[in-house]
Amino acid sequence: MAAPLDTVAHAQNDPDRNQPWADLGLKPDEYAEIREILGRRPTSSELAMYSVMWSEHCSYKSSKVHLRQFGEKVTDEMRAHLMVGMGENAGVVDIGQGYAVTFKVESHNHPSYVEPYQGAATGVGGIVRDILSMGARPVAVMDPLRFGPLDADDTKRVLPGIVAGVGGYGNCLGLPNIGGEAVFDESYLGNPLVNALCVGVMRHEQLHLAKASGVGNQVILYGARTGGDGIGGVSVLASETFDSGGPAKRPSVQVGDPFMEKLLIECTLELFAEELVTGIQDLGGAGLSCATSELASAGDGGMRVWLDRVPLRDSTLSPEEILMSESQERMMAVVEPAKVARFLEICEKWEVDATVVGEVTEVSPEEAERGGRLLVEWHGEVVCDVPPRTVAHEGPVYDRPYHRPAWQDALQADDASVLPRPTTGDELRDTLLRMVASPNLCDRSWITDQYDRYVLGNTVLAQPEDAGMVRVDEESGLGVALATDCNGRFAKLDPYTGAKLALAESFRNVAVSGARPMAVSDCLNFGSPEDPDVMWQFAEAVRGLADGCQELGIPVTGGNVSLYNQTGETPIHPTPVVAVLGVIDDVTRRTPVGLRAEGMRLLQVGTTREELSGSEWAHVVHRHLGGLPPQVDLAAERALGELFVAAAAEGIVHAAHDLSDGGLAQALVETCLRNGVGATVSVAGDPFVALFAESTARALVAVDPAEVDRFTALCEQHGCPVTDLGVSEGAGDGASLTVEGQFAVPLEEIRAAWSATLPAALA
Repeated sequence: MAAPLDTVAHAQNDPDRNQPWADLGLKPDEYAEIREILGRRPTSSELAMYSVMWSEHCSYKSSKVHLRQFGEKVTDEMRAHLMVGMGENAGVVDIGQGYAVTFKVESHNHPSYVEPYQGAATGVGGIVRDILSMGARPVAVMDPLRFGPLDADDTKRVLPGIVAGVGGYGNCLGLPNIGGEAVFDESYLGNPLVNALCVGVMRHEQLHLAKASGVGNQVILYGARTGGDGIGGVSVLASETFDSGGPAKRPSVQVGDPFMEKLLIECTLELFAEELVTGIQDLGGAGLSCATSELASAGDGGMRVWLDRVPLRDSTLSPEEILMSESQERMMAVVEPAKVARFLEICEKWEVDATVVGEVTEVSPEEAERGGRLLVEWHGEVVCDVPPRTVAHEGPVYDRPYHRPAWQDALQADDASVLPRPTTGDELRDTLLRMVASPNLCDRSWITDQYDRYVLGNTVLAQPEDAGMVRVDEESGLGVALATDCNGRFAKLDPYTGAKLALAESFRNVAVSGARPMAVSDCLNFGSPEDPDVMWQFAEAVRGLADGCQELGIPVTGGNVSLYNQTGETPIHPTPVVAVLGVIDDVTRRTPVGLRAEGMRLLQVGTTREELSGSEWAHVVHRHLGGLPPQVDLAAERALGELFVAAAAEGIVHAAHDLSDGGLAQALVETCLRNGVGATVSVAGDPFVALFAESTARALVAVDPAEVDRFTALCEQHGCPVTDLGVSEGAGDGASLTVEGQFAVPLEEIRAAWSATLPAALA
């Protein structure tokens, strides 16, 4: 027999009822705070709402005190192009010509471990709806991924499903996947990271915000019906540590329907075009609990919801389950009464279910002072009567204890300079072939061939380019470029510097493509915040990213925090993934990574130092992690960026590739293999350091001989050191990569080693 309905009246008359607050992830003091806010015990529906909204995933209760730096360290320069910053579904940037771009990166880590395909697919679906809810048409996605060792059984379980989920959902939506990463490391075994990014485009006047304003306006739920999948979902799942004992506290993972989402996108864009929407919110983490409370608290503060009107896939769902369900492909809109009929007519045209489930209500001054009033009724009975601001925005805030780990000094003292290294030409040759075949440097085609990178016809650059780029305006050629990056090993060695290095590499990748970096979104993936060591890593990384953005003059527009990424006592490497968005005035002036002709002069911009700690060489050859990461010089990165933006605008760069993982050797390999054009180079000093060190603020450049003087003068103007390396020569079957005085390797042999790794492991 079903339990009797727990109404507000029952809660007032039955104050001592035992409630499963601990099973829902609440702490004793949090449950006590809810009782204090309400002046009584919560109903079971209210308890459900607070538990999901006060979860780590939704409330950022362990990270808020540190994330404030992103706002505190913003300068006027950084605000210049920012239309919407943190606090909305996604940041919005003015890119000129009346266009705005919105972008964001979020995590779906734990769901993707439990159910790889649906976890990854619904991660893509959720971030696409975030972009849609800002008023923009989604135009591209990206997928920064992290896995355990390639040869591990669990990697072979989760990786194919995750890649298929990302590709399947994005392909069905007709959105190109233009970039991302796939990184393999022992620390991610059992804790894969599935971060998803979406970028959307709109005109300035098309901007929409998540707020319920206008007393009497109607609240409409539209999209898929609400089911039992994902009850508690990501909001609880991402707020717990996986223990070794099994799948305790692992709610069902949401199930995605990309074809419904495609209808939802087109339907929503038509609703926007006819100016039928006053406020809008997608339903993602925490479902209806989030949408209703956030819309109400950001608007006039009052809302009444008739929960029994919510269309269901499962008629047995209780009010608590309906409020917690994270079923996908749902949106909530606030609509003026006179526009409701047309709203429903457009939804019917697109075969999208739409139901009026509530209305915006007036609140008294006393209610406004308390945080507004959200009433939820079930067949005429009030099951929720809460101040929405306390649900959505005034949850607990923890300044958790943190300290520098006791093992950090010993880790940093274990420098990679003591490791045996190749000294002969043959040893360097063998090292290069081993490196290019390693999981983190090998060909990613096994993954990226499952993604449609060119659908919609506006993709300008896509994997394996340094940055993805899409055209925004066909007439002028205006476009945007995006890159995501993070080296978790660097962040483990020094989280402050590691976050700056992630920012620097993403910034550099965008700039080298010819686009001006303008904004940042981040996905901060860490272990348990209840571990002071992990919390120190998080605090240092946030401080590093905030300081780095200030130095580079670009703001953080929003992002995501993903905590509890660990199994038992073993956390992942701190992984602050940084996405940088840049603008290019004319995409025909872009700079690709690949050599396209013989006879080009090859130059290196930037300075190489003996920096091997945390490098791919130390990781691949010696399974070593220790020492200090490469120095980060953001002034040099900014100068390098300005150089490449200017060079692209003048059309004097044939090709360019940033130097990062694998150093100059990897950049040469990828630049040559892109179009099968060989190269002959010579390096000064220790050839091993020249080829494999991972110093920052560097790039490999190919320039027509007639333009070398102009490019060199531009380098001097921007204060960027430049070194002549050699020339592109040889194409087709006979092409090779030659390092004079050391070795020569046919490109065919390099390609065989580079391209075999993933198919061999995952076939």
